[in-house]
Amino acid sequence: MSDMKPSYTRIKDYLIEQIEEGTFAPGDRIPAENALAKSFGVSRMTANKAIRDLVNNGLLMRRTGSGTYVVERKAESSLFEIKNIADEIATRGGKHSSEVIRLEEVNAPEDVAIFLGVRTGSSVFYSEIVHREDGVKIQLERRHVNPKLAPDYLQQDFERHTPNAILVARYPVTDVEHSVEAVLPSPHEAALLDITEGEACLKVIRRSWSGELLISYTQLLHPGSRYRLNARVNVSHL
Repeated sequence: MSDMKPSYTRIKDYLIEQIEEGTFAPGDRIPAENALAKSFGVSRMTANKAIRDLVNNGLLMRRTGSGTYVVERKAESSLFEIKNIADEIATRGGKHSSEVIRLEEVNAPEDVAIFLGVRTGSSVFYSEIVHREDGVKIQLERRHVNPKLAPDYLQQDFERHTPNAILVARYPVTDVEHSVEAVLPSPHEAALLDITEGEACLKVIRRSWSGELLISYTQLLHPGSRYRLNARVNVSHL
């Protein structure tokens, strides 16, 4: 059956298999077009098409005068869905772990009060957690929660269960508001994520509702070299 596939598809399947098995690891150079063409008994143009497709799919990267290399895969998250980061990582075959940096009751500053819908200076719960995928730090989560809706929030073990998993189990999310911007990390943020202060990051600001209840105000900071966001829009709703 494999012989019935187009020649360039067979080359693509081979390269994908080698990448997934780890034979070609991130940063490795794959065989040159001429070598692939000879191995599969096809033209160089056919080999070029297979490689070009994988470059367009983000699996490979061309370097002028050097060759084609396997790219470092980035963690990925949907912009329009609220997903538990631990579940996202598990879906990719990775292992989630986390470190709680801060977990405390604070007085809401003006910006937090506005976003969370409470009075400035009122008591709110605050958590600051670094999430890792296979030991690599991919997200700094800062979350403010209305204590009236989760009075035992500070007693939770967030190294076993994420804030998202605990809150969504009680209050299924019905609405979400996102904003995304590119930022540079502060010295404190860079240290927490083990990156340089000059590395660009993606900052996601999110508010989540369950019906009429505004549950939490969250800021998510991702190193740009380790993470990407995707979005899928149903055009029938536009």
